[in-house]
Amino acid sequence: MQGASGGVTTTGALRIAVPGQKHDRARGDEDRPGGDRGGKGGRRWTHRVVDLRGLGGKVRTLHYPAGDLVVVSGLPGSGKSTMMRRVTAGARSPAARPPGAGNAGAGNAGNAGNAGNAGNKARRIDSQDTRDRFARRMPSWLPYAVYRPLVRIAHYWGLKRALDEGGSLVVHDCGSMVWVRRWLARRARRAGRGLHLLLLDVPAGTALQGQRARGRRVSAYAFARHRRAARRLVDAAQAPYREAPAGRRRRSVIPRGCVSVVIVDRAVASSLEALHFP
Repeated sequence: MQGASGGVTTTGALRIAVPGQKHDRARGDEDRPGGDRGGKGGRRWTHRVVDLRGLGGKVRTLHYPAGDLVVVSGLPGSGKSTMMRRVTAGARSPAARPPGAGNAGAGNAGNAGNAGNAGNKARRIDSQDTRDRFARRMPSWLPYAVYRPLVRIAHYWGLKRALDEGGSLVVHDCGSMVWVRRWLARRARRAGRGLHLLLLDVPAGTALQGQRARGRRVSAYAFARHRRAARRLVDAAQAPYREAPAGRRRRSVIPRGCVSVVIVDRAVASSLEALHFP
């Protein structure tokens, strides 16, 4: 397995060097994989795919270029937040208090967000951290649905602020909101940074077990929607361009300007120890 920025070195366990070219463009050959069509001069944005499924506990570290964004996506219960906490050891989500939110926002709990940025550590931006901070301040009898809009506002405000501040970021993505990935990709391109997707390809049954283990489940309708979105992401990563019906233009769920897509299964996600941003 060879990446454009160096490849793989082995020291008992695999250390994967993820391709790091920013804005890797290719002319629009019809048989060449790519992201969204329609760049200037008929060019198409392309991404590299690194499929690590089936490698079990061999993968320990993924290496990304310093300053880049890694977006982690997968089914609810697939282990995204657990993996993100482990691979960004010491890093926490930044305080995410939008104007006018008062003390109901993230409070001071997230002010240690920069503590994990020493050396090659990336800042972790996880909506679950924001939800947990709100939950600690809300009455136990209050349903999450009541204050969910505040959680989302606080999360995206904190994400915007982290993007403005720069530095390497590891961002939680629920998978079903294509506009979030496209927004992140636009911000990365404008800042001269690379955006990478890290996809957890986990069976639905395993994800449901994960939801039960954490004591928090999504509705059957929402889970079905997440399953469709996750499958589209994995399919698009492996075959990013398909012919659209005559007269129509198909937009990929892989955002324009995405540099790489790394696909892992549950075993590989559980064995990852760090995302390295040298």
